[in-house]
Amino acid sequence: MTSFLARRTVVSTLCAAAACALLVAAPAAQAADNYPSKPVKLIVPFAPGGSTDIVARVVAEGMRASLGQSVVVDNKAGAGGLLGTETIAQSAPDGYTIGMATVSTATVNPSIFTRAAKLEGKLVPVVKLVTVPSVYMVHPSMGVKDFQGFMAKVKAKPGDYSVGVPGLGTLGHLMMASFNETLKTDIQIVPYRGNGPALNDALAGMVQVMADQLPSAMPHIKGGKLVPMVLAADRRVPELPDVPTFKELGHADLNELGMSWFGLVVPAGTPAPIIKRLQDAAVSALRSPDVQGRLKTMGATAVEMDQSKFASQIAADLQRNKALLDKLGVKPE
Repeated sequence: MTSFLARRTVVSTLCAAAACALLVAAPAAQAADNYPSKPVKLIVPFAPGGSTDIVARVVAEGMRASLGQSVVVDNKAGAGGLLGTETIAQSAPDGYTIGMATVSTATVNPSIFTRAAKLEGKLVPVVKLVTVPSVYMVHPSMGVKDFQGFMAKVKAKPGDYSVGVPGLGTLGHLMMASFNETLKTDIQIVPYRGNGPALNDALAGMVQVMADQLPSAMPHIKGGKLVPMVLAADRRVPELPDVPTFKELGHADLNELGMSWFGLVVPAGTPAPIIKRLQDAAVSALRSPDVQGRLKTMGATAVEMDQSKFASQIAADLQRNKALLDKLGVKPE
């Protein structure tokens, strides 16, 4: 009899627990079924006009067809993407505020900003969207037309040429420090307060070298204001058929470091069905011929990396970039 009563008690407890779980799950499931019932805000942690913003707007427009609601881009720039990233993490986990993550915000900032490190576990990756090449350019006054000529010139006059980077410890800083080390050059690294001021001085010839993501660099290349030397990309891009990649020049590490990526993240606690809905909408957008065509013109490649693989890449890039920053002696602020 005791055994029977014990079994009955266990069964009753399990049933009660299951009932509670169903009660908790029901609102989340109902919310997912009705999601989205209003426009979705997509926070871009950088200013309008940069590569992150350009990619975000293309993907956001493509997601509208699947979601049945507008995806409205909201730029929240500052502190190298930290302010916008904090805003995403602090938003309600209901799927109505989502954000763009970049290789900088997700895998560099946590090692250089104490505040960024505190965001660990507060953001959930949804899907990696695209990879974007970086292009290394020079001012026309430097008088070189290709990578071989560029290398000959900087090696002939060590320390005479300078490159603008968006700040100490930024991805641009890591890229150029690794460039100097790998290719045995001595290009002086000049830190600025953001990519915009660095690019402005590169356009004016105040610094002779600049590395930037291809979407935001392309207008200046097409306008003849900057001359492309080499790409960090999987393959040459149709818009710059004569510009080689680091990969084909035998520098795979520089190639990998310079390839930026962008993906969607949401605040921790966002219901799994809503995350799945966002992932499906993003993938549907990336498969749209219109979106693919627009991404191609800017040199971006659609990726469609799922949640688990995206999380693994973030972890691997974070470890790699932390080691590079330690090597440079950059300490968290």
